[in-house]
Amino acid sequence: MLNQDQIDHYRTKGYLGVEGVLSAAEVAELQRVTDECVEKSREVTEHTSMYDLEPDHTPESPRLRRLKSPVSAHPAYERALRNDRVLDIVSQLVGTEAVRYNGNKLNMKSGGFGSPVEWHQDWAFYPHTNDDLLAVGIALDDMTTENGCMLMAPGSHKGPIYDHHQDGVFVGAITDDAFDPSGAVEVTMKAGSISLHHARIAHGSRPNTSASPRRLLLFQYCALDAWPLLGAGNWDAFNATIIRGEPTWTPRVTDVPVRIPLPSPERVGSIYEIQTQLRRPLLGDAVR
Repeated sequence: MLNQDQIDHYRTKGYLGVEGVLSAAEVAELQRVTDECVEKSREVTEHTSMYDLEPDHTPESPRLRRLKSPVSAHPAYERALRNDRVLDIVSQLVGTEAVRYNGNKLNMKSGGFGSPVEWHQDWAFYPHTNDDLLAVGIALDDMTTENGCMLMAPGSHKGPIYDHHQDGVFVGAITDDAFDPSGAVEVTMKAGSISLHHARIAHGSRPNTSASPRRLLLFQYCALDAWPLLGAGNWDAFNATIIRGEPTWTPRVTDVPVRIPLPSPERVGSIYEIQTQLRRPLLGDAVR
């Protein structure tokens, strides 16, 4: 559980790092399972519903930059999603025991070639009726400056939703000249630690320039009464994302700024694919 200083830091800055949440055994299992997934990616040569590949991926030299839905790939990821130590912290920060998840992925920056993620706000991808949403990053490796730890723009979760459009289409990265990343901070942490960041905070990460991997398992959580503005979809599937609590037909609506991520760009896929269309990358040359 968090102390008041940690809660205040999250409320003020929009992010938080918590050390030692997962045990060494839990981390070792997730590392092993992730290695197995990378090995299986040798069988594919193009992006799939599960694998997002680095541009120079080959069967002989598998280079995976994302597992798009790790929870569906192995029970170990499902256990991490429902880890009570993680969920207790999430509940403290979203203000309710009743929570659902609205996304899961595993971003990998392998040594020497891990792709950057340009500055963006998660909220730009999935606006809801209220902003009690956050993402948890479970560090499977030590997160360092050299291997591309996450960067946060402190306090930006209290500001505007920046423009993520270019030429009238959504490109998944901040294109707004008003955004100033000069005060960004690095979120370094040890394996087994977690980071938490508000859905509205501007964040990104640089390429991995080290020989060490940087694998970050990301789970998106939200208050149960936060409903997606783009639609909840199938009722049973929507309720299947509930982790704690019971279904509700009553969204909680608050006064939060929103931009709708439409129209979609010509090139679609993961954030990596969408951001390749960005003409002015700030954190690394866009891979075409």
